[in-house]
Amino acid sequence: MNCPHCAATTTRELMKTTQLGYRIFHCAVCRRQFNERTGTPYNYLEVPTDIVLLVVIWRLRYKLSLRDLAEMFLERGFEFTHEAVREWEARFASLLADHLRSKRKGRVGRSWHADETYIKVRGVWKYLYRAIDRDGNLVDSMLSEKRDMDAAKRFFRRALDVAEQTPERVTTNGHDSYPRAIRETLGGEVTHRCNKYLNNRIEQDHRGIKQRYYPTRGFESVESASRFCRAFDEQRHFFRVRRRMGERVPPLAEQRQAFCARWTALMNGLMSA
Repeated sequence: MNCPHCAATTTRELMKTTQLGYRIFHCAVCRRQFNERTGTPYNYLEVPTDIVLLVVIWRLRYKLSLRDLAEMFLERGFEFTHEAVREWEARFASLLADHLRSKRKGRVGRSWHADETYIKVRGVWKYLYRAIDRDGNLVDSMLSEKRDMDAAKRFFRRALDVAEQTPERVTTNGHDSYPRAIRETLGGEVTHRCNKYLNNRIEQDHRGIKQRYYPTRGFESVESASRFCRAFDEQRHFFRVRRRMGERVPPLAEQRQAFCARWTALMNGLMSA
């Protein structure tokens, strides 16, 4: 293992481990000791890494408060405060979102439905731009303090980055900024449809973040709101049962097996990140 301090390769593993069982190494160049978590986002954790990631995913996926999670894991023998849950969410929610976003790059359909919904931050309404394809799969989401031309252009540039191909058509509501934003970021060949009935699909899809967001009673900063909403949308897409329009919904037993397989893959991917 290379030294995280000086990048030297002349390191050796010591016979002792940390309290959580992580291996300890010694560098012959800078003469420092380090463990296998040094230099990673998981360094200085006093709780096992898999438990921390489990707390963060439960926080995003289920309607649980910070104190709910602390009490649930206290019964399981892990003692930490609700502020620790807040700190873990701030540290690992973006890591989770980036990991899942990288896995779905280039896997977006070419018919998009884009819209914005409202998220309250410190008592002020902000705008959450979201887009899905015709099969309901997530294209991208972005929280903005303003609902204007610049915000729309930033959103479509981000969406194009994850899609890696321009869509054939984009369906939006009647906001004035969309036609020009689509033309200048996606190209003039993209068909723009503006009809509130055609965009019911994304309007209904907003219910996911709305139902999870209401129990939080708002956010204290735009940064925390943006981080939470993006990570929530990414994990929600990852655990979707149906990925294509008209696809058969499997029996409950198969759904549970698929959920467990995806959960294991997600945890393994995050642990190795």
